[in-house]
Amino acid sequence: MKAIPGKELARLLERRGWELLRVNGSHHIYGKQGSIVRLSVPIHGNQSLKLGLQRYLLKLAEITENEL
Repeated sequence: MKAIPGKELARLLERRGWELLRVNGSHHIYGKQGSIVRLSVPIHGNQSLKLGLQRYLLKLAEITENEL
């Protein structure tokens, strides 16, 4: 799997129906209507996410690796 920056993951989430609820420092908090899951995406410039965190966020958002 290729590591992607937080900005790119945030754009992907928004295309999939996730909504930006608030920003707390450099972390963008996303939620989806009808879901209790909240995703905290760290956005540090153009720095890539670590693979473990990226896999975890994609799993919670129900996005497969092929959709990147």
